[in-house]
Amino acid sequence: MQMVKKTFIVLLATWVALLVFMPKQELYYKLEKELLKKEIKINEKSIEEGLFSLTVKQASVYVKGINVATIEKITFFTLLFYTKIELDSLLLDDSLKAMAPQQTDKAILTYTILSPLKARINAEGSFGVVEGSVDLRERKLHLDFNETKEIGMFRGQLKKEKKGWYYETSF
Repeated sequence: MQMVKKTFIVLLATWVALLVFMPKQELYYKLEKELLKKEIKINEKSIEEGLFSLTVKQASVYVKGINVATIEKITFFTLLFYTKIELDSLLLDDSLKAMAPQQTDKAILTYTILSPLKARINAEGSFGVVEGSVDLRERKLHLDFNETKEIGMFRGQLKKEKKGWYYETSF
């Protein structure tokens, strides 16, 4: 019994040390480097590293050199088996408002090791409330618009079912 306790304590201490001393900024810069291969660039004003998180403030997103979005705050939180990315105040460029909602107050992407090929998405903004998922195996995005508000501008891209409007695409 003592051996099991000691093993558990060593594993727990190793896990916490790994999380605390993880090079979070370097991992973020690696993400930026991978996005740059797809001609997506993120310019941030500041980066703050927490115990289990990394916060990027006032980020501008450029695709092929064109500013397409501004995000007030992006928070990356991980426990290795559970990861959450939270975006606060995402504002799309005016030129994209016919294709997608211009303002998103909060968007949360969660990933857990229990379902390694799926990620959950929750968002709310000027369009209402959205819940959905990303299936990495089938390369599919599905979003359910549960509480719709202003969806008139991109209603042509949505489909209607008994429960309400939804958006689905492959990537």
